[in-house]
Amino acid sequence: MRCTRVALYDIKSGTFDEVVSQAKAGMVPLFKDSNGFVSYGVAQIDKEAFVSISTWETRAQADAAAAKAADWVKANSRDRFTLRNNYVGDLAIDTGHREPAPMTH
Repeated sequence: MRCTRVALYDIKSGTFDEVVSQAKAGMVPLFKDSNGFVSYGVAQIDKEAFVSISTWETRAQADAAAAKAADWVKANSRDRFTLRNNYVGDLAIDTGHREPAPMTH
């Protein structure tokens, strides 16, 4: 069963667009190079907060991603944003997941 990580962040300074630029430059490559990576997204939820949503093949991989993300934020956020809450859970519904089509001869 796939697993998702949802992290809620508070923006302390700067803009959401600056956060997105940082995420594209840092988090995207970090996650894409990680075992079990499926998808990653960032969404603004209000002027001073955003969520990061990533999907992983297993819970262990999602937990590892949470640790990698925390390390990256500490090293790169430059006091622009901080983690408020981190959630990891098994996906009960995953409409993005497609089973391979049966092979026909």
